[in-house]
Amino acid sequence: VQTVAAQDAPAYHALISAFAARTGIPALLNTSFNDREPIVATPAQALRTFTRDLTGLDGLAMGRWWLTRDAMNQTP
Repeated sequence: VQTVAAQDAPAYHALISAFAARTGIPALLNTSFNDREPIVATPAQALRTFTRDLTGLDGLAMGRWWLTRDAMNQTP
C-alpha cells in the first residue's frame, strides 16, 4: 500500500478524496496503461489507446481533463 499526503501530492490526494466521497472506497488502483501495445507514454498515445473500441475503458483522466466513453458517443 502506498499512501498519499495532501501536502506531497495535492491533486492526487484530492482525486482519491473525491473518489472516497463518491464510492466510500478511499483507494485507487494504479496500473500500467496499455492494451496489446507498449505502455502509453504521451497524451496522444493515451487518447489513441482510449478511443480504440477494444480497450473496454470507461474513462480517461489526464491532468485536469476527464473524458468518458459515454461523452464520446454523444452527438452534439
